[in-house]
Formats: sequence, C-alpha cells, structure tokens
Amino acid sequence: DSMRTALLLLVALTAAAQAPRTELLWPEGAPGAAGNEDADRPTLTIYPAAQPNGAAVLICPGGGYVNLAMDHEGKQVAEWFNSFGVTAFVLKYRLAPRYRHPAMLDDARQAMRMIRSRAKEFGIDPARVGVMGFSAGGHLASTLSTHFGEGERPDFAVLCYPVISLTTRYTHSGSMRALLGDPPDPSLVWELSNEWKVTSATPPTFLFHTNADTGVPPENSILYYMALRRAGVPAELHIYQEGRHGVGLAPKDPVLSTWPARLKDWLAVRGIIPAP
Repeated sequence: DSMRTALLLLVALTAAAQAPRTELLWPEGAPGAAGNEDADRPTLTIYPAAQPNGAAVLICPGGGYVNLAMDHEGKQVAEWFNSFGVTAFVLKYRLAPRYRHPAMLDDARQAMRMIRSRAKEFGIDPARVGVMGFSAGGHLASTLSTHFGEGERPDFAVLCYPVISLTTRYTHSGSMRALLGDPPDPSLVWELSNEWKVTSATPPTFLFHTNADTGVPPENSILYYMALRRAGVPAELHIYQEGRHGVGLAPKDPVLSTWPARLKDWLAVRGIIPAP
C-alpha cells in the first residue's frame, strides 16, 4: 500500500514538474511600465518537455502588436515542440497602443537573457536556444535576430508569415503604426525594417509563408531570405501556394499542416535536435 502511495506521489510530482507555469518577465516591474495592470506585466510561460533533448525555443505569438494569439500561435506550438523534446517558452509581450517600440523588443531581449541565465534550472543547452515568431511576432523575432545585445542572440530563428519590411509596398502598415505610432518616426521605420539589418551574425533562419497570404504578403519572407543569402547565413524558405494568414500549425489543412515537419527536419539538419 505504501508502495502504491509512493508511486502515485511520484506520478503527481512528475506531472507537476512538466505542467506549464507562468512567471513574470520583470519581477521588479518592466522598464517604462505605464501602470501595474496585467497589460503592464509581461510574462513567460514555461512548457517543459517530458523527455528534454536540451534544445529550447522562445515563441512570440502574433496579433499585429495589439493582440496576442496565445493559443494557436503559443500554447499549441509549445506543445508541438514538447512532443519531440524541445523546451518551449511562450512570451506575453507588451502591446500597443499602451506601449510602443522599444517595449516589445525589451521584453524579447529580457526573455532571452532569462532563459539563458537559468539554463541549468530549465535543463537546456544555452547554445541551442532559438526564437520563433508569427506575423507581428515574426517581426519581433526578426528584430531580436538583428538587434541583440550580449547574451541575447538566438541560436536559430523560425519566422512564420512574418512582418519584415517597413519600407516597401509589402509593409503591413497596421503592425508598423501599432509599433511606432502614427505617423511613425522615419528613422525607426528604417531601423526596424529588418531585411536591411541582416548581417553574418544573424542566426540561421527557417521561414514559412503562403502565396495566398493577403494580410502579410510573402515578399516579406523573400526579402529576409535574400538578405540572409547575401550575408552568408544558412536559411530555408517554404512558400505554400494556398493558405490564409495566421494559420498557426494549420491542423485542419492536410497540405499546410506538413510545414511543421519541414521545420523539424531543418532543426535536425542544423544539429539543434537529434537526427531522426
């Protein structure tokens, strides 16, 4: 009987250890906080893998810098990564109109520092920590990939139908105005049009988009891919013919739902996860 009790306790403890938990990104208060409400308190939700392989990813959901798609571009993605041993961290970053740049980037940079500084506690390899973002979250992930400080550079980046360019006719003007205000400061428009900011130090990048995306045209991914090519940075780009903007893992689409498998292959090719 005591054996059975001990076993049940072990099972309960294991489940608790693997349950997602949410922590404040800035326990002492975020820099430039406008108040002390939920909107002023960015968080990181930790999704531990049951059988961790040491790799980790910081996930930035999309939402045009005014909302966050925390389920289909956060939780579902984190659980998918967990399924093959990757520890995932979903970022709830600050949003417009209450906040403008650089609050969102400050949050992403702080998240990367926090993940790396606690790598041992999280059971991850600090040299295999990537960033992933969807839509406006893809813009944030590409900004982190091109505007990082000491200890903040992602080891890889995954950009899904990302907002990239702020200086071409392919610009998602809603995201730009939310991030930079209306009218936006022209110097910041150029500074955060990330296809111009790629260097050889930008992390290897996987890009996914659809040809039918009318919200954020696929030229955003193409411009970034071309910049990576020019800088000699390893990159892989997939543009599917069909599919609307904001599909997430696209579980209901038999064709689009294959893109995560392409990403998993690429992570293995890069040595981020063990080869199958």
